[in-house]
Amino acid sequence: MAIWRKMWRRNLLSVSLLLCVVLHSMNVNARPANMSAAKEKAQDSKDENEILPPDHLNGVKMEMDGHLNKDFHQEVFLGKEMEEFEEDSEPRRNRKKLIEIFTKVDFDKDRSISAKEMQRWIMEKTEEHFQEATMENKNSFRAVDPDGDGHVTWDEYRIKFLASKGFNEKEVAEKIKNNEDLKLDEDTQEVLESLKDRWYQADNPPADQLLNEEEFLAFLHPEHSRGMLKYMIKEIVRDLDQDGDKKLTLSEFISLPMGTVENQQAQDIDDDWVRERKKEFEEVIDGDHDGIVTMEELEEYMDPMNEHNALNEAKQMIAVADENQNHNLELDEILKYSEYFTGSKLMDYARNVHEEF
Repeated sequence: MAIWRKMWRRNLLSVSLLLCVVLHSMNVNARPANMSAAKEKAQDSKDENEILPPDHLNGVKMEMDGHLNKDFHQEVFLGKEMEEFEEDSEPRRNRKKLIEIFTKVDFDKDRSISAKEMQRWIMEKTEEHFQEATMENKNSFRAVDPDGDGHVTWDEYRIKFLASKGFNEKEVAEKIKNNEDLKLDEDTQEVLESLKDRWYQADNPPADQLLNEEEFLAFLHPEHSRGMLKYMIKEIVRDLDQDGDKKLTLSEFISLPMGTVENQQAQDIDDDWVRERKKEFEEVIDGDHDGIVTMEELEEYMDPMNEHNALNEAKQMIAVADENQNHNLELDEILKYSEYFTGSKLMDYARNVHEEF
């Protein structure tokens, strides 16, 4: 999005230098320059940032900053149960929980999961993420609607936003009321300008420069609105499109700014990241395989409630673990590939599978 794009262009050099220092001082397992890599940290400061549009959207294949959602498979398989599969949780408990999920996905109870059954499950889990975002939005909306009139003005929002960033709320409100200069630093001003553009995009016709609760949900979560999803896609394409034709080539799609690297470990991470984006571009996003991704193709790819996408995703997820090549998933296969589906690796995955099942 424009918020992150402006910050990248100004601070790319300093970020690159910082990345090199960090890479030399720690064991690197995270993907490069992906805002969602700091998702766990962002969760800790959720209360502070609840009125700021999140970069990561659960159940959406791409982040708002144009990076691929590395947790997408787990999000659409686990839904709101993602937190139960933590890396430090007890393996036997995770195995039991995964078996329970298997039995739920196996709708016809034939002890195997078909693509249609997985598609149905993916749609259900995606809906769970939608419901979770809607509930969180109610709290966020109350935070920016102090008078409780069911509408939020841009001034009300930016007062609360600046207060969450450490500014004195009463002083900011008074200055805005009197049309005084807020004396913001350049970075904060740029973020506000980008948020204002997004605010007006979320204001459904007839435009009144006020957002109700539904419009505010679209402001925070563009996946809930067709119009805002299109806006998000335009922003991503604008970030990546180097020749201004409003389409993406493979070279444009894999050339997202990542900074420079000065050691082999970091270079390996960059290479893996590029390979993943290349594969996603060629095999999934570029629907007609003409080497060009249009906004329409990107919109279809990113639409979380697209049933055709859910079926394709189901087939891909099955293919990862389908060792006997019967186009279905058996329990022993899903347990063996538990890390792909849940993020957690199970010990002795096959032990007593049939007995427990």
